[in-house]
Amino acid sequence: MMAGFGHTTRKHPRSRGRTGSRSGPDNATLGIVGVVCAVAGFFVLGIVLGPVAILCGWLAMGRRWNGAKPLPAVIAVVLGAIDTILALVWMAGTAGPGTGMF
Repeated sequence: MMAGFGHTTRKHPRSRGRTGSRSGPDNATLGIVGVVCAVAGFFVLGIVLGPVAILCGWLAMGRRWNGAKPLPAVIAVVLGAIDTILALVWMAGTAGPGTGMF
């Protein structure tokens, strides 16, 4: 049986559908990526991975600080902040007096 004129099987092929725009990773994925970056930041490159974890966690929360927050996103933000602070303290400690070239 053929579809009649104007009665296609796909009603609106260019609509976004019920899931919205799929141009990037979803919030759960961003939260998990943020947690992985935060945990890895405790061991290597905390000064880089800490801010990345904060950013991923913030994006996973929907770029808002209020409302319901998924747990991995909150963990990513908190651990990313700890990573960043510890990395800055470590860098300040190694750049203290008596540790330079002269």
